[in-house]
Amino acid sequence: MAEQSGSPHRSMYKLVGSPPWKETFRQGCLERMRNSRDRLLDKYRQAGGNVPGRAQSTLLAQELMEEEWNAWHSMESCPEALAQWEEPMALAELEEIQQELIDQEQSIINEYEKSLQFDEQCLSIILAEWEANSLICPVCIKYNLRITSGVVMCQCGLYIPSHSPELTEQKLRACLEDSVNEHSAHCPHTPQFSVTEGTGRKSSLLMSCLACDARAAII
Repeated sequence: MAEQSGSPHRSMYKLVGSPPWKETFRQGCLERMRNSRDRLLDKYRQAGGNVPGRAQSTLLAQELMEEEWNAWHSMESCPEALAQWEEPMALAELEEIQQELIDQEQSIINEYEKSLQFDEQCLSIILAEWEANSLICPVCIKYNLRITSGVVMCQCGLYIPSHSPELTEQKLRACLEDSVNEHSAHCPHTPQFSVTEGTGRKSSLLMSCLACDARAAII
């Protein structure tokens, strides 16, 4: 006896294998991927950045797909038929979505590595400028710093009253280089410099990093 067109099995097959289901599930997985960038990069950094991209991506892609799948099952409107992974067409669709997630994750990792290379180049340029020329202002990275009687000044508006009359360009240069090198030992990102103004206290030169939340007073 031929199976009726309205039978549960046929309805399940149409639901699981239909383009609308694939697109809805696919978009949900991709959205999770976009929201999991920090999560992926944390894993990548914890692994030292030397784990093959495909192995790392496959792991996270599968996790995200399982999370999205579980989210579907937690919805009251989700038919129990969606729990059937054995449908040949459904497996092919899932593999296709997983590969797309893998490609997207590898793209995120490649973008991150390019960003690290750029930060390293910027850091090298800054250090080279400090070593070869007059001391460049770490805040504006444009004008030279001037130190007179321990007071640090720059054309950009930077002004730090004397913390020590013995402060010289050589001493400040050494402090900056030591701080940058110490930070680079545990974080690949380029730190930023700013002037803090505390109530009732003298202004200070502060080094901070948005990537690792490091903060250190230079002077």
